[in-house]
Amino acid sequence: MLAGLSANGREGGGGGLRGQVGLMRKQYDFTKATRNPYAARLERQVMIRLDEPTIAYFKQLAEETGVRDQTLINLYLGDRAASGRKLALTWKPAA
Repeated sequence: MLAGLSANGREGGGGGLRGQVGLMRKQYDFTKATRNPYAARLERQVMIRLDEPTIAYFKQLAEETGVRDQTLINLYLGDRAASGRKLALTWKPAA
């Protein structure tokens, strides 16, 4: 048998992976841990409807940049929201 390998050919000798995990758990103490302060900023899945030209634009941009189209849309919308820029919407009265 090779040095450092157990009978089943894995490294670490006796105990296997379960033995190693048990040792690691004893080494860590999370009693004083704090929650992630950025947890409120995590992404949330939503469904929006986009027209075909908008989807095609972001898909083409994704191919050019190597960044996923959903990420690009998120970055664009986030930038618009952060800048406080609002759309100039005008509604025509019903005829």
